[in-house]
Amino acid sequence: MQPRDFPVIVIVGPTASGKTDVALELAERLQAVIVSADSRQFYRWMDIGTAKPTPEQLRRAKHYFVDFLHPREEYSAGQFAREARKLIRELRQAGRPVVVVGGSGMYIQALLQGFFESVVRDPNIKAELKRRAEQEGAAVLHAELQRVDPQRAAELHPNDAHRIVRALEVYYVSGKPFSELQRQPRVPADFPYLPFGLMWPREVLYRRIEARVDRMVERGLEREVRGLLAMGVSPRANALQTVGYREMIQYIRGELDRDVAIALIKQHTRNFAKRQITWFKRDREIHWLDIATPFQPQTVADRILRRLSADAE
Repeated sequence: MQPRDFPVIVIVGPTASGKTDVALELAERLQAVIVSADSRQFYRWMDIGTAKPTPEQLRRAKHYFVDFLHPREEYSAGQFAREARKLIRELRQAGRPVVVVGGSGMYIQALLQGFFESVVRDPNIKAELKRRAEQEGAAVLHAELQRVDPQRAAELHPNDAHRIVRALEVYYVSGKPFSELQRQPRVPADFPYLPFGLMWPREVLYRRIEARVDRMVERGLEREVRGLLAMGVSPRANALQTVGYREMIQYIRGELDRDVAIALIKQHTRNFAKRQITWFKRDREIHWLDIATPFQPQTVADRILRRLSADAE
Protein backbone atom coordinates (compact mmCIF):
# COMPACT_ATOMS: atom_id res chain seq x y z
CA MET A 1 0.00 0.00 0.00
CA GLN A 2 1.30 3.44 -0.93
CA PRO A 3 1.15 6.20 1.72
CA ARG A 4 -1.46 8.05 -0.35
CA ASP A 5 -3.76 5.02 0.08
CA PHE A 6 -3.45 4.86 3.87
CA PRO A 7 -6.51 5.69 5.92
CA VAL A 8 -6.38 8.94 7.82
CA ILE A 9 -4.13 8.32 10.82
CA VAL A 10 -5.53 9.76 14.05
CA ILE A 11 -3.34 10.29 17.12
CA VAL A 12 -5.14 10.96 20.41
CA GLY A 13 -4.30 10.85 24.08
CA PRO A 14 -4.03 13.01 27.18
CA THR A 15 -2.09 16.23 27.38
CA ALA A 16 1.71 15.85 27.54
CA SER A 17 1.57 12.35 26.03
CA GLY A 18 3.79 13.18 23.04
CA LYS A 19 1.13 13.35 20.35
CA THR A 20 2.82 16.20 18.47
CA ASP A 21 6.16 14.39 18.28
CA VAL A 22 4.57 11.20 16.96
CA ALA A 23 2.46 13.08 14.42
CA LEU A 24 5.52 14.93 13.12
CA GLU A 25 7.48 11.69 12.79
CA LEU A 26 4.65 10.15 10.75
CA ALA A 27 4.17 13.28 8.65
CA GLU A 28 7.83 13.38 7.68
CA ARG A 29 7.98 9.70 6.77
CA LEU A 30 4.76 9.74 4.75
CA GLN A 31 5.01 13.27 3.35
CA ALA A 32 1.69 13.84 5.09
CA VAL A 33 -0.06 16.96 6.29
CA ILE A 34 -1.21 17.42 9.89
CA VAL A 35 -4.74 18.44 10.85
CA SER A 36 -4.86 19.71 14.42
CA ALA A 37 -7.86 18.75 16.52
CA ASP A 38 -6.68 20.63 19.59
CA SER A 39 -9.38 23.24 20.17
CA ARG A 40 -7.04 25.57 22.08
CA GLN A 41 -4.29 25.58 19.47
CA PHE A 42 -6.82 27.09 17.06
CA TYR A 43 -6.23 30.49 18.70
CA ARG A 44 -3.56 33.00 17.73
CA TRP A 45 -1.23 34.40 20.43
CA MET A 46 -1.95 31.44 22.72
CA ASP A 47 1.28 29.56 22.12
CA ILE A 48 2.93 28.75 25.43
CA GLY A 49 -0.10 27.76 27.47
CA THR A 50 -1.48 25.48 24.74
CA ALA A 51 1.87 23.77 24.02
CA LYS A 52 1.37 24.76 20.40
CA PRO A 53 3.92 23.33 17.93
CA THR A 54 6.98 25.53 17.78
CA PRO A 55 7.87 27.48 14.60
CA GLU A 56 10.51 24.82 13.86
CA GLN A 57 7.94 22.03 14.25
CA LEU A 58 5.46 23.89 12.05
CA ARG A 59 8.12 24.04 9.35
CA ARG A 60 8.66 20.29 9.47
CA ALA A 61 5.14 19.56 8.17
CA LYS A 62 2.20 21.50 6.83
CA HIS A 63 -0.34 22.12 9.62
CA TYR A 64 -4.01 23.01 9.33
CA PHE A 65 -6.31 24.41 12.04
CA VAL A 66 -3.52 26.08 13.98
CA ASP A 67 -3.45 29.85 14.61
CA PHE A 68 -6.56 30.76 12.64
CA LEU A 69 -8.92 32.24 15.27
CA HIS A 70 -8.84 35.42 17.33
CA PRO A 71 -9.18 34.62 21.06
CA ARG A 72 -12.45 36.54 21.10
CA GLU A 73 -14.00 34.19 18.51
CA GLU A 74 -16.07 31.13 19.26
CA TYR A 75 -15.79 27.94 17.25
CA SER A 76 -17.79 24.77 17.74
CA ALA A 77 -17.07 21.09 17.26
CA GLY A 78 -19.71 21.05 14.53
CA GLN A 79 -17.97 23.84 12.61
CA PHE A 80 -14.65 22.04 12.94
CA ALA A 81 -16.12 18.75 11.73
CA ARG A 82 -17.67 20.32 8.64
CA GLU A 83 -14.56 22.27 7.66
CA ALA A 84 -12.03 19.56 8.53
CA ARG A 85 -13.98 16.87 6.67
CA LYS A 86 -14.07 19.04 3.55
CA LEU A 87 -10.35 19.71 3.81
CA ILE A 88 -9.48 16.04 4.37
CA ARG A 89 -11.53 14.98 1.36
CA GLU A 90 -9.69 17.52 -0.81
CA LEU A 91 -6.29 16.44 0.50
CA ARG A 92 -7.01 12.77 -0.11
CA GLN A 93 -8.26 13.49 -3.62
CA ALA A 94 -4.93 15.25 -4.24
CA GLY A 95 -3.07 12.16 -3.01
CA ARG A 96 -1.83 13.65 0.28
CA PRO A 97 -1.74 11.42 3.38
CA VAL A 98 -3.34 13.01 6.44
CA VAL A 99 -2.48 12.75 10.13
CA VAL A 100 -5.06 14.11 12.59
CA VAL A 101 -3.72 14.87 16.05
CA GLY A 102 -5.32 16.28 19.18
CA GLY A 103 -6.64 15.75 22.65
CA SER A 104 -10.02 17.50 22.31
CA GLY A 105 -12.30 14.48 22.51
CA MET A 106 -15.47 16.22 21.41
CA TYR A 107 -13.78 17.59 18.29
CA ILE A 108 -12.27 14.20 17.39
CA GLN A 109 -15.66 12.55 17.88
CA ALA A 110 -17.42 15.17 15.76
CA LEU A 111 -14.89 14.74 12.96
CA LEU A 112 -14.90 10.95 12.82
CA GLN A 113 -18.22 9.73 14.14
CA GLY A 114 -20.56 12.62 13.42
CA PHE A 115 -21.73 15.56 15.41
CA PHE A 116 -24.86 16.86 17.03
CA GLU A 117 -26.06 19.70 14.84
CA SER A 118 -29.29 21.29 15.95
CA VAL A 119 -31.22 24.24 14.64
CA VAL A 120 -32.25 24.82 18.24
CA ARG A 121 -30.99 28.35 18.74
CA ASP A 122 -32.31 31.56 20.23
CA PRO A 123 -29.90 34.54 20.27
CA ASN A 124 -31.90 36.32 22.97
CA ILE A 125 -31.80 33.37 25.36
CA LYS A 126 -28.11 32.85 24.59
CA ALA A 127 -27.33 36.51 25.27
CA GLU A 128 -29.15 36.37 28.61
CA LEU A 129 -27.32 33.19 29.64
CA LYS A 130 -23.97 34.74 28.70
CA ARG A 131 -24.82 37.83 30.74
CA ARG A 132 -25.66 35.63 33.72
CA ALA A 133 -22.43 33.67 33.29
CA GLU A 134 -20.45 36.91 33.44
CA GLN A 135 -22.33 38.31 36.42
CA GLU A 136 -23.07 35.18 38.46
CA GLY A 137 -20.23 32.93 37.33
CA ALA A 138 -20.19 29.78 35.24
CA ALA A 139 -20.45 27.55 38.31
CA VAL A 140 -23.95 28.87 39.06
CA LEU A 141 -25.12 27.98 35.56
CA HIS A 142 -23.37 24.61 35.83
CA ALA A 143 -25.45 23.84 38.94
CA GLU A 144 -28.54 24.83 36.97
CA LEU A 145 -27.53 22.48 34.17
CA GLN A 146 -27.06 19.66 36.68
CA ARG A 147 -30.75 19.96 37.58
CA VAL A 148 -32.07 19.83 33.99
CA ASP A 149 -29.41 17.74 32.25
CA PRO A 150 -27.15 15.91 34.74
CA GLN A 151 -25.52 13.81 32.00
CA ARG A 152 -24.29 16.85 30.06
CA ALA A 153 -23.28 18.62 33.28
CA ALA A 154 -21.08 15.67 34.23
CA GLU A 155 -19.22 16.02 30.91
CA LEU A 156 -18.39 19.70 31.42
CA HIS A 157 -16.01 21.52 33.73
CA PRO A 158 -17.91 23.98 35.99
CA ASN A 159 -15.87 26.82 34.48
CA ASP A 160 -16.64 25.92 30.86
CA ALA A 161 -19.08 28.80 30.42
CA HIS A 162 -19.23 28.49 26.63
CA ARG A 163 -20.52 24.91 26.56
CA ILE A 164 -22.68 25.32 29.68
CA VAL A 165 -24.46 28.26 28.06
CA ARG A 166 -24.99 26.24 24.88
CA ALA A 167 -26.45 23.27 26.76
CA LEU A 168 -28.84 25.49 28.70
CA GLU A 169 -29.81 27.35 25.53
CA VAL A 170 -30.77 24.06 23.88
CA TYR A 171 -32.80 23.02 26.92
CA TYR A 172 -34.70 26.29 27.33
CA VAL A 173 -35.48 26.56 23.61
CA SER A 174 -36.42 22.93 22.93
CA GLY A 175 -37.53 21.71 26.34
CA LYS A 176 -35.26 18.70 25.85
CA PRO A 177 -31.85 18.04 27.43
CA PHE A 178 -28.83 18.58 25.23
CA SER A 179 -27.68 15.03 26.04
CA GLU A 180 -30.96 13.62 24.71
CA LEU A 181 -30.70 15.51 21.43
CA GLN A 182 -27.08 14.40 21.12
CA ARG A 183 -28.30 10.82 20.81
CA GLN A 184 -29.88 11.61 17.47
CA PRO A 185 -28.35 9.65 14.57
CA ARG A 186 -24.90 10.87 13.57
CA VAL A 187 -23.36 10.79 10.11
CA PRO A 188 -19.84 9.27 10.27
CA ALA A 189 -16.90 10.52 8.21
CA ASP A 190 -16.91 9.41 4.58
CA PHE A 191 -13.19 8.61 4.54
CA PRO A 192 -11.34 5.66 6.12
CA TYR A 193 -9.48 6.36 9.35
CA LEU A 194 -7.52 4.47 11.97
CA PRO A 195 -7.21 6.02 15.46
CA PHE A 196 -4.33 5.35 17.85
CA GLY A 197 -4.11 6.41 21.48
CA LEU A 198 -0.94 7.04 23.47
CA MET A 199 -1.17 5.59 26.98
CA TRP A 200 1.42 6.22 29.67
CA PRO A 201 1.74 4.85 33.19
CA ARG A 202 -0.21 7.39 35.21
CA GLU A 203 2.66 8.43 37.50
CA VAL A 204 4.99 8.97 34.52
CA LEU A 205 2.38 11.06 32.70
CA TYR A 206 1.93 13.23 35.79
CA ARG A 207 5.67 13.86 35.98
CA ARG A 208 5.63 14.89 32.33
CA ILE A 209 2.73 17.24 33.01
CA GLU A 210 4.51 18.90 35.92
CA ALA A 211 7.71 19.31 33.89
CA ARG A 212 5.73 20.81 31.02
CA VAL A 213 4.05 23.35 33.30
CA ASP A 214 7.45 24.36 34.68
CA ARG A 215 8.69 24.91 31.11
CA MET A 216 5.63 26.98 30.28
CA VAL A 217 6.24 29.25 33.24
CA GLU A 218 9.93 29.58 32.34
CA ARG A 219 9.07 30.43 28.73
CA GLY A 220 6.79 33.26 29.77
CA LEU A 221 3.24 32.04 30.36
CA GLU A 222 2.53 35.05 32.59
CA ARG A 223 3.75 37.44 29.88
CA GLU A 224 1.58 35.69 27.30
CA VAL A 225 -1.53 36.02 29.46
CA ARG A 226 -0.84 39.66 30.28
CA GLY A 227 -0.46 40.33 26.57
CA LEU A 228 -3.84 38.80 25.79
CA LEU A 229 -5.53 40.87 28.47
CA ALA A 230 -3.78 44.00 27.23
CA MET A 231 -5.21 43.30 23.77
CA GLY A 232 -8.68 43.56 25.26
CA VAL A 233 -9.48 39.85 25.37
CA SER A 234 -12.03 39.34 28.15
CA PRO A 235 -10.96 37.04 30.98
CA ARG A 236 -14.33 35.35 30.44
CA ALA A 237 -13.68 34.66 26.75
CA ASN A 238 -14.10 30.99 25.90
CA ALA A 239 -10.48 30.77 24.74
CA LEU A 240 -9.22 31.83 28.17
CA GLN A 241 -11.35 29.27 30.01
CA THR A 242 -8.33 27.02 29.65
CA VAL A 243 -6.11 25.46 32.27
CA GLY A 244 -3.04 27.64 32.71
CA TYR A 245 -4.66 30.83 31.49
CA ARG A 246 -7.46 30.78 34.04
CA GLU A 247 -5.13 30.36 37.01
CA MET A 248 -2.61 32.89 35.71
CA ILE A 249 -5.41 35.44 35.33
CA GLN A 250 -6.31 34.86 38.97
CA TYR A 251 -2.68 35.52 39.92
CA ILE A 252 -2.54 38.68 37.82
CA ARG A 253 -5.70 39.93 39.49
CA GLY A 254 -4.18 39.35 42.90
CA GLU A 255 -6.56 36.53 43.75
CA LEU A 256 -3.82 33.89 44.03
CA ASP A 257 -0.20 33.78 45.12
CA ARG A 258 2.08 32.98 42.17
CA ASP A 259 3.32 29.67 43.60
CA VAL A 260 -0.24 28.66 44.41
CA ALA A 261 -1.31 29.51 40.86
CA ILE A 262 1.45 27.33 39.40
CA ALA A 263 0.57 24.46 41.74
CA LEU A 264 -3.08 24.75 40.69
CA ILE A 265 -2.12 24.68 37.02
CA LYS A 266 -0.34 21.38 37.62
CA GLN A 267 -3.23 19.96 39.61
CA HIS A 268 -5.87 21.07 37.11
CA THR A 269 -3.82 19.76 34.19
CA ARG A 270 -3.59 16.35 35.88
CA ASN A 271 -7.36 16.43 36.38
CA PHE A 272 -7.84 17.39 32.73
CA ALA A 273 -5.65 14.50 31.61
CA LYS A 274 -7.79 12.09 33.66
CA ARG A 275 -10.92 13.39 31.94
CA GLN A 276 -9.29 13.02 28.53
CA ILE A 277 -8.34 9.41 29.26
CA THR A 278 -11.88 8.66 30.46
CA TRP A 279 -13.36 10.18 27.30
CA PHE A 280 -11.10 8.34 24.88
CA LYS A 281 -11.33 5.02 26.75
CA ARG A 282 -15.03 4.92 25.86
CA ASP A 283 -14.15 4.78 22.16
CA ARG A 284 -13.65 1.15 21.18
CA GLU A 285 -12.24 2.10 17.78
CA ILE A 286 -9.02 3.43 19.31
CA HIS A 287 -5.94 1.18 19.19
CA TRP A 288 -4.05 1.90 22.39
CA LEU A 289 -0.26 1.96 22.40
CA ASP A 290 1.44 1.55 25.75
CA ILE A 291 4.34 4.00 25.83
CA ALA A 292 7.64 2.97 27.37
CA THR A 293 10.35 5.24 28.70
CA PRO A 294 12.53 6.73 27.42
CA PHE A 295 9.95 8.11 24.99
CA GLN A 296 10.98 7.55 21.37
CA PRO A 297 8.53 8.97 18.79
CA GLN A 298 10.30 7.01 16.05
CA THR A 299 9.50 3.72 17.78
CA VAL A 300 5.85 4.69 18.24
CA ALA A 301 5.63 5.69 14.57
CA ASP A 302 7.13 2.31 13.60
CA ARG A 303 4.40 0.51 15.54
CA ILE A 304 1.68 2.57 13.84
CA LEU A 305 3.07 1.98 10.37
CA ARG A 306 3.39 -1.76 11.02
CA ARG A 307 -0.29 -1.83 12.00
CA LEU A 308 -1.27 0.03 8.85
CA SER A 309 0.75 -2.35 6.69
CA ALA A 310 -0.73 -5.41 8.42
CA ASP A 311 -4.28 -4.11 7.89
CA ALA A 312 -3.52 -3.61 4.20
CA GLU A 313 -2.48 -7.23 3.69
